[in-house]
Amino acid sequence: MRHGKKINHLGRKSAHRKAMLANMACSLIEHKRINTTVAKAKALKQFVEPLITKAKTENNQTAEKGMHNRRVVFSNLRSKEAITELFGTVAEKVGDRPGGYTRIIKLGNRLGDNADMAMIELVDFNELYNAGQPKKKTTRRSRRGAGKKADAPAPAVAETKTDDSEE
Repeated sequence: MRHGKKINHLGRKSAHRKAMLANMACSLIEHKRINTTVAKAKALKQFVEPLITKAKTENNQTAEKGMHNRRVVFSNLRSKEAITELFGTVAEKVGDRPGGYTRIIKLGNRLGDNADMAMIELVDFNELYNAGQPKKKTTRRSRRGAGKKADAPAPAVAETKTDDSEE
């Protein structure tokens, strides 16, 4: 029985698994999408989303806490280029998203060994899915309040124009 065992070991020892997930996370951050098996994609999602959250919250904290987040993420990823990209463009793009930074899309089976394949991508960097959505979310205002405010200044402006025309 596997009670309480949440980690998928992926048929590897812990050092190999950590290195593989670190390399896959670096590739995901640099290329914004990668193709892999479904099991590895699910493990990668659990690995990379807390790192993106740490990168996102760096801007809202003091310099010491931000540097601590960089060091924690670097201990997991081990790539300076990926850290720069993560704390730069990726953190800027996902700044207002409360979570769910990655998406897994199943692609079918691999020809050689019939393994289930999937594409994992960063959600905010897909132009096809985000094309129909607006860039910024506008706040809703009631029609009733806007109509009264718009009607009130209009007669006052009209009266001032008539006074100017009489002089």
